[in-house]
Amino acid sequence: MFEKESEKRFKVIYKEGKLTGNKILEDRETGIQYLFSWDGYAGGITPLLDKDGKPLVNSNKE
Repeated sequence: MFEKESEKRFKVIYKEGKLTGNKILEDRETGIQYLFSWDGYAGGITPLLDKDGKPLVNSNKE
């Protein structure tokens, strides 16, 4: 019923704001990092990209 932190697919690696803000999420399986931004009830998510336009990947994934 309740997932343990280690069983969740995504982990939050950075968070700022409350009603308006940003989070950086990391996919535990692929290591790809995403930016989730919200303002009230609206929000969006996009992968973070490097200078070549490729997704940022944490090579030290769990």
